[in-house]
Amino acid sequence: MEATLIEGGVTTPAGFVAAGVYCGIKKPTHAWPLDLCLIASTSGPVPAAAVFTTNLAVAAPIVVSRDHLTRAGGLCAGVVVNSGCANACTGEAGMAVARGMAGAAALALGVGDEFIFVSSTGVIGVPLGLAKVRAGITAAHAALSTEGGADATRAIMTTDPFPKSCAAVIDTPKGRVTVGGITKGSGMIEPRMATMLGFLTTDAKVAPDVLQVALRRVCDETFNAITVDGECSTNDCVLLMASGASGVEIADPANPALVEPLRAVAGHLAREIVRGGEGASKLVTVRVTGAVSLEDARLAARTIANSPLVKTAIHGGDPNWGRLIAASGRSGAHFVLEHASVRIGDVDLFVNGVPYDERADAAAAVLQQKQMVITVDLGTGGGHEATMWTCDFSAEYVKINAEYRT
Repeated sequence: MEATLIEGGVTTPAGFVAAGVYCGIKKPTHAWPLDLCLIASTSGPVPAAAVFTTNLAVAAPIVVSRDHLTRAGGLCAGVVVNSGCANACTGEAGMAVARGMAGAAALALGVGDEFIFVSSTGVIGVPLGLAKVRAGITAAHAALSTEGGADATRAIMTTDPFPKSCAAVIDTPKGRVTVGGITKGSGMIEPRMATMLGFLTTDAKVAPDVLQVALRRVCDETFNAITVDGECSTNDCVLLMASGASGVEIADPANPALVEPLRAVAGHLAREIVRGGEGASKLVTVRVTGAVSLEDARLAARTIANSPLVKTAIHGGDPNWGRLIAASGRSGAHFVLEHASVRIGDVDLFVNGVPYDERADAAAAVLQQKQMVITVDLGTGGGHEATMWTCDFSAEYVKINAEYRT
């Protein structure tokens, strides 16, 4: 079975509605003025799963959402998200606001507080006005519809240059399964067991424990395989809700009927985060082969993808393969220089420890493209490999982050 990507978002699977509104958290002049999103199940609490940031400087919404999912036994009726303020490092006042967000959304949806997932994104250390959020929740609840996915997508954005949403379908002997999703993320991106903000839905009938295993596995291959700047946020999270509206029951977390469309949606959204990285002009696939273990392959790929020297060379179109070798050698993965190799696109620049600098012009031409693949063989003779996606570093990235609070 293969999944097919289609246009759509969180309301593409049956059983979900959404809305995005403006409630005054962002400045009216913001490029994406909508600042509050509500996504809801049409049948009350449904099975859900989530992964969260591993950053110990954890934001109040993450603390509340973790607690709620545990108390609710893995059930969720809706998620309320604000952009423009992270509600992170805001002490007990911030915790009260996060709980107040959940309470207001729960009241609107007619469920207990524990069935609400809360999320925030924006500037760290700034108080979030609960009165504005409550007004936004009231407006968003009134606007909930199956057509509200596009506004919901825009409402979670901060420095993102474009909205990110998609859906996927797969046909099974028992019927069609649909997965939809939206995400935001542009800077402060190196998810570790999470993403920036990602919200996924499916119409499959799946128990919470099965959803959790499937989501974590897919995240390792998608959201955990991207980096823009090597920074793990205080607010990273991804939530998956399952309405069961298709009637297709899935009991095995490895079942392709769930995994394939989930991987297709998460993979597409993850790459879109990188493509829309702050100041990014190039989407780069980093492929590491010849590793003695999957852990080594991922370690080397992450080190290469995060290297400022590699990312600036790519931005400038400089086929400086020495930076790739140096990053691989310092990554902590097993590495044998005499048998290591580097390829940019289809151009071999370094093979079994021997440089071929006469091919530099051909490699430079590859680096002028908007998308490219860089392959490094660690030279150990191992059979493991890993892939990560990253982007180039530009002067625009520095400008965006130098002026983020101003």
